[in-house]
Amino acid sequence: MSEGAKSLKVAVLGCGAVGSQVVRLLTEQADDLTARVGARVELVGVAVRRLDAPREVEVPEGLLTTDATGLVSRDDVDLVVEVIGGIEPARSLILAALENGASVVTANKALLAEDGPTLFEAAAKAERDLYYEAAVAGAIPILRPLRESLAGDKVTRVLGIVNGTTNFILDKMDTSGAGFSEALEEAQQLGYAEADPTADVEGFDAAAKAAILASLAFHSRVTASDVYREGISEVTAADVASARDMGAVVKLLAICELRGDQVAARVHPAMIPRSHPLASVREAYNAVFVESEAAGQLMFYGPGAGGAPTASAVLGDLVTVARNRLAGTRGAGESAYADRAVQPMGETRTRYHVAIDVDDRAGVLAAVANAFADHDVSIQTVRQEGRGADAQLVVVSHAAPDAALSATVQQLRDMDIVREVTSVMRVEGGDE
Repeated sequence: MSEGAKSLKVAVLGCGAVGSQVVRLLTEQADDLTARVGARVELVGVAVRRLDAPREVEVPEGLLTTDATGLVSRDDVDLVVEVIGGIEPARSLILAALENGASVVTANKALLAEDGPTLFEAAAKAERDLYYEAAVAGAIPILRPLRESLAGDKVTRVLGIVNGTTNFILDKMDTSGAGFSEALEEAQQLGYAEADPTADVEGFDAAAKAAILASLAFHSRVTASDVYREGISEVTAADVASARDMGAVVKLLAICELRGDQVAARVHPAMIPRSHPLASVREAYNAVFVESEAAGQLMFYGPGAGGAPTASAVLGDLVTVARNRLAGTRGAGESAYADRAVQPMGETRTRYHVAIDVDDRAGVLAAVANAFADHDVSIQTVRQEGRGADAQLVVVSHAAPDAALSATVQQLRDMDIVREVTSVMRVEGGDE
């Protein structure tokens, strides 16, 4: 932006559910944004794949273009908003924008989780901002508190429900007794789940967000491939009912922890007590629970997806980045000074809930207990349900390394007295 310019020019890449709402807010709130920023924020182009595609909002005439590269390379563009998603061409366009001197706001969790360091290094080299609040939990302000508000504190744990689709499905299974397929179908009918729900139900979306949260919270580079991942497609109505019997509920959790000098990052379904704050998060809402040494426990809650909520986070970043441009400064960049290693999942301590179909005869309970003892896993509770052919043992362990718990389950499966291990699920919260 030239000295004394009266406006900041914005280019938007993508005009889908989020991009169209960004365009709408930029247009409808132009005067308010001018007052908040201190200069006019002027939309000068919107890059799309097809000019004739149907859109949720009407884009002002003359702004649509299929030449995204040309748009981000314009000398007069000060700010670029990337809401295309995916890895390419988003990565190349962001790098081109930064190289050309524009600051960037993105909602691209997949790209940040896969190749964030490349983007941060490019932003630092260009002395420009790269902001990405909308990449995790939609409208919920969670990244800025981790990066700024808690910068003087030591965060020890981030525990969150960061995928609305899976939370909706699990909530329906809990409240109605529905199976996974039935609940997924309802989520698709209501627009909460895509026609191909793999990224959501298999935990890929949540793992990308966990990588971003862990990187920020623990000042270390964590990628999506570092995050242990399990989805919810194997969760059954029986699992949900068993959790209910324990006074618990099943949630897909993103768990990022500081374990000594290592970072543990994982995404998987888990049973949590109904007394835990995250247990009350219903339908497609998101919530993130942060624990730190000085501040203690904090919880952030709200709509975690959707065009307008996510656009709200994008506009919040845009205002900050625009103010920085006017002031001739930039915000905090990547903080990876701690450079902590990622702890393997096998070394991560957790608890298991194991349901076992067994022969109903003397000595069975002792044999099962010995299998746990063989791997130095302590049992917290055990109960028997049914008799005869319907006999089932339900065991909840104390905390132990995940590898030891996994080995215990494998040993149980190999025992003659065990007909089937019908359910294995981790347990979070409560006493270890």
